[in-house]
Amino acid sequence: MDRLTAAQVFITIVQRGSLSAAAETLAMSRAMVTRYLTQMESWSGARLLHRSTRRLSLTPAGEHALARCQQLMALAVEIENSNQPEGDALSGLLRVSCSLSLGQSVLMAAIDTFQRQHPRIRIDLHISNQRVNLVEERIDLALRITSQLEPNLIARPLHRCRSVICASADYLTRSGTPQTPAQLAQHNCLVYSHFGKSLWHFSRGEELEAVAVSGNLSANDSVMLLAATLAGSGISMQPTFSAGPYLASGQLVALLPEWQLEDLGVYAIYTSRQHQSPRLRALLDFLAQWFSGDEAARLLNGE
Repeated sequence: MDRLTAAQVFITIVQRGSLSAAAETLAMSRAMVTRYLTQMESWSGARLLHRSTRRLSLTPAGEHALARCQQLMALAVEIENSNQPEGDALSGLLRVSCSLSLGQSVLMAAIDTFQRQHPRIRIDLHISNQRVNLVEERIDLALRITSQLEPNLIARPLHRCRSVICASADYLTRSGTPQTPAQLAQHNCLVYSHFGKSLWHFSRGEELEAVAVSGNLSANDSVMLLAATLAGSGISMQPTFSAGPYLASGQLVALLPEWQLEDLGVYAIYTSRQHQSPRLRALLDFLAQWFSGDEAARLLNGE
């Protein structure tokens, strides 16, 4: 097993106070965290943690191992940075994960601008709608759109993401136009992730309403649901940055405009605040600034 990864896992266990919390922070299974800890104890030839049902604490050997692991991680960063002298252009590879919809509608414009500023930085983009294991898949940065982050994730908020309920004119001609959120339950709604009921949450002033919707098609990718919506298959909830151009062209119709949908957060997720390469810090700082600018606002609004 990778000893550098094992060292990072051990440090995270100590910092977070449990194997489960470390697994959440590292986007790693608890079983894998346990394997790394077991391997660390095997390499050390001693038990590193006292484990009880309530808390973990370091053994004397664990305190020694923690100090050495921290030194190892610092050395790894130092070695990486040693090839990046002060004043030289940033270079090297960054592995970035994001969803297809966010990548093609918003992120590629940001990456283009970033790489114009740092032409020696290479970016390997991984498209996934699933929660990725940053450590095991060696992802430097994951961009995620969500209403609620898992506990103990290290995340930097970048922006808010608005959504819209929409359908094609053809579908509405055949099936009618819902006038209230409750009427959506009588329509073929194209839902995300799984077959069965999904709850869509609406607000209008102080009024709140949650509607259980369902349909004959579900997908784990909003781009596919958008394609089905354009084809007239049903009604879907789409991020505004994806649906905006089709709403502007008239290919899609926004429904229930007087009702608001819950905003989602756009987050940059990474594994460590302390052990970051200069190129990752540069990308994080760039994204934080770029997402607060006019171009990002235009793209996120689907303009």
